[in-house]
Amino acid sequence: MSQTRARRLEKLRRKPAVAVLVVGGGVNGISTYRELALQGVDVLLVENRDFMSGASAAPSRMIHGGLRYMENGEFGLVKESLLERNRLLRNAPHYVSPLPTLIPLSDHFSGIVPAVKRFFGGKAPPGTRGSLIVKLGLTLYDLYSGRQAGMPRHRFFGRRAMRAEMPDLAPDIACAALYHDARITYAERLGVEMVLDVEQRCPRALALNHLGFDGIEDGKALLSDRLTGERIAIVPEGVVNATGAWIDITNGKISAEAPRFIGGTKGSHLVIDNARLLAALADRMVYFVNHDGRVCIIFAHLGNVLAGSTDISVETPEGVRCEPEEVDYILGSIREVFPGIRIDREEIVFRFAGVRPLPSSTAGVNAEISRDHRCEWLRPEGAVPVLNLVGGKWTTFRAFGAEAADLVLSRLGLGRTVSTEAMPIGGGDGFPRHPSARAEWVRTHASDRGLAEGRVALLLSRYGTRAAGLLARLDAARDQPLVSLPSFSRQEIEWLAEEEHVATLADLVLRRMAIALTGELSLDALHELASIAGAMLQWDADRIEREVASLLEHLESVNSLDAVILARRTNHPEETHVSKQESPHEPPVRQRQVS
Repeated sequence: MSQTRARRLEKLRRKPAVAVLVVGGGVNGISTYRELALQGVDVLLVENRDFMSGASAAPSRMIHGGLRYMENGEFGLVKESLLERNRLLRNAPHYVSPLPTLIPLSDHFSGIVPAVKRFFGGKAPPGTRGSLIVKLGLTLYDLYSGRQAGMPRHRFFGRRAMRAEMPDLAPDIACAALYHDARITYAERLGVEMVLDVEQRCPRALALNHLGFDGIEDGKALLSDRLTGERIAIVPEGVVNATGAWIDITNGKISAEAPRFIGGTKGSHLVIDNARLLAALADRMVYFVNHDGRVCIIFAHLGNVLAGSTDISVETPEGVRCEPEEVDYILGSIREVFPGIRIDREEIVFRFAGVRPLPSSTAGVNAEISRDHRCEWLRPEGAVPVLNLVGGKWTTFRAFGAEAADLVLSRLGLGRTVSTEAMPIGGGDGFPRHPSARAEWVRTHASDRGLAEGRVALLLSRYGTRAAGLLARLDAARDQPLVSLPSFSRQEIEWLAEEEHVATLADLVLRRMAIALTGELSLDALHELASIAGAMLQWDADRIEREVASLLEHLESVNSLDAVILARRTNHPEETHVSKQESPHEPPVRQRQVS
């Protein structure tokens, strides 16, 4: 166990009572925790697994307003989403950046009648949209985006102009619309950075991962350390249930009569290493509606192509994975748009799935279920009140957390003193936005530390201005690349393990690093990372072996990556400190894997 985790647990043991217990360390739970902590509230955040390890780790990596929500009449949600998108562009510019988005269209008139029916509350079968209905939607989208976002207005391409822009598109596509939304490169890291921000600014607040919630008895919340088995009881004045798709399961530990709030749907994605598809996209996302009404996306992400998603109702969030039929569906969707580009299954370097915590609904089509959010109180007899965070989408996490925090503050008789609307997150604080300012930042820090400018630029793209803390401890003579991961160094991994709440190998590999998405994950990398992290976290040889075995089991069962596949992956030894990762501000650098 790391000394920092030991200190956090000791701090928890010394404070048997807290004002608020937030259960669930996904992006909405972390946002609520952040909002409460910044108001000076004595708040504890616990997460059964690792921070950002559930649905928050399986998004489409888009920060967007939700163009299609307007068909359901959810204009308020679109306006709020676009406002929060704009705020993230300002507050987290190290990870969130504009994303040009192309909508291919096969005709001009499709979708008008169904859209009108849905807008007025009627039912209509899903299907494609023509240019006229898309034009109307994008006009409103631009209006809601506001000029302060600095995004270009939408425009349309006719068949000839579209062919010149993207010649690989299907020949039956008549025209295309281009508009701008945003992408997020390191979604999991952004959540962890919010936890680290709170830790620095709010000494009364406390956050612990791998600390599970087992229920409430006699006014006491029962917690269990999932790593050691230790049980700890605390007395909260109130509880926030931010467990997403697990909300009903969590409430079942509190009251047998809790109502059902969640009717989640699974979304699966593929990460594809296909050079021709990557080139065809030209750093644009292609966004289209499949024949069954489900929205599909394809765009460049960290040097590969991210494609998704499915939308399948599930009974439980436990054990979800991207199934073979979902792979077929996503690959088939890509063929609809790029019929001339062949994608082999061996080019799928990673696949992931998550359960959207959508509200329980009787909608006949999952796409019609609202992505809006709401808060619901549960007041079990004889137990502390519980505020449930129902629904929501990645983009609106700040607004959702602020709404939940305001309800809790009102119950505690407190008022808001700090706003997060313009508050930078993590490495977005002081991030140099203009290329010339970034170049100057890189030159200065490279000169101060005696490091190559390329190395410093890479760290800036990974960690934003938090890279300054890492650079301060780097020794140029010792900052040597890892054998299995030439773009990382031993000192960098030590910094991650020590500073970022890493408690297991999976925490490091899957959520503090992006090597699964870049295709750099290999069996050699697992062993090398386990050795370095183990030394920092005081693991013995048996623990290191167990960590590797546990992560391999997870990768095989959840991500369809077995030890045989990972053993085939190696890095070219001559590629030192070059990453396949993509900065949101620079063109991607390709680093091919041998497989």
